[in-house]
Amino acid sequence: MKKIKQLFALITVAVVLMAVQKTPVSKIKPVVIAYVTGYSGLVNPEQINAQKLTHINYAFVNIRNNQAYLDNAKRDSTNFVRLNSLKLKNPNLQILISIGGWSWSENFSDAVLTDSLRKGFAKSSVDIIRKHRLDGVDIDWEYPGMPGEEGNVYRPEDKQNFTLMFKELRKELDLLEKETGQKKLLTTATGGFASFLNNTEMGEAAQYLDYVNLMTYDYYSAKQAKHHTNLFDSKAYPSDNSADKAIKAYLAAGVPASKIVMGIAFYGRNLLLNASASKGIGDTIRSSANSYGKGYTFLKDSLLNKKGFIAYQDEDAKAPYLFNPQTKAFISYDDEWSVDHKCQYVLKHKLGGVMFWEYSSDRKEYLLNQINKSFE
Repeated sequence: MKKIKQLFALITVAVVLMAVQKTPVSKIKPVVIAYVTGYSGLVNPEQINAQKLTHINYAFVNIRNNQAYLDNAKRDSTNFVRLNSLKLKNPNLQILISIGGWSWSENFSDAVLTDSLRKGFAKSSVDIIRKHRLDGVDIDWEYPGMPGEEGNVYRPEDKQNFTLMFKELRKELDLLEKETGQKKLLTTATGGFASFLNNTEMGEAAQYLDYVNLMTYDYYSAKQAKHHTNLFDSKAYPSDNSADKAIKAYLAAGVPASKIVMGIAFYGRNLLLNASASKGIGDTIRSSANSYGKGYTFLKDSLLNKKGFIAYQDEDAKAPYLFNPQTKAFISYDDEWSVDHKCQYVLKHKLGGVMFWEYSSDRKEYLLNQINKSFE
């Protein structure tokens, strides 16, 4: 009887071990963060596919008198209600306010200059998400300690104050978490170039942050046509910037891979090249005044191998571009092919996920569909 019991016990252990081995380990799925603009008017929730997103960052909240400030409170309040309604379709969707951006970063340096100012700024920021029942705060300061838009205030003290600002924001968010019993997020959008790290303490700041959204786009050259959102360097026409270079620099600075989010451009950037231009990439730039092209839906449906434009793929950079040999127009952008390479990079290096600017630039969701397919 004793031997039978021992045999039964061994069989039971074996069955349990087999069950454990067959039970799939649940993977942490990468985040998919969409920037959605409010400054362009009322948001139409019917045009946002909530099931394909994990987070929405609402752009933008301004800074006035050292406080986070809704520039158009009526419009923004309506937009918050509309965005929150998307949780009926995706209860796990998180809605954050994004403070700053290219045009509204001039007051950051002043707003976080002292302890008392930082406390006031943090409280005003969190009060907005408290009032509108949102899920977190995203800071898009362009840029601490270095020039951004002309006229922006910046100073050497920004380097430390950038970190201290996140510390105060995290304190305020922790208080809100206790009030609501719900996790509140703190994220930031940062320069997708290594020099951003010279003016910040990203390794130190990362302890307060859930995600660091690298703006790995808007790369440009003043003289030679190059990619604006390339994953890697182009061997024929190397540049100072790429997503790969930025990510490696952030990792070296101490930002955990799991918090790094790679940026994807849902729009193209246009250049006009010299009359002698023959191939697009690498040719001399005549003008970049019309720097922002249209969104990817327009590019794919209207220009891809149409109207004189020829589509190319830079295999080294994993970046596409369009060139019109007659008009000398050059457009750099992301497509499904480059997006898939970026998503595979995220998976390979166990990064946090991807974010993109901006949702309405690809109404037919060509790129969003690719992101979801790549992360399946």
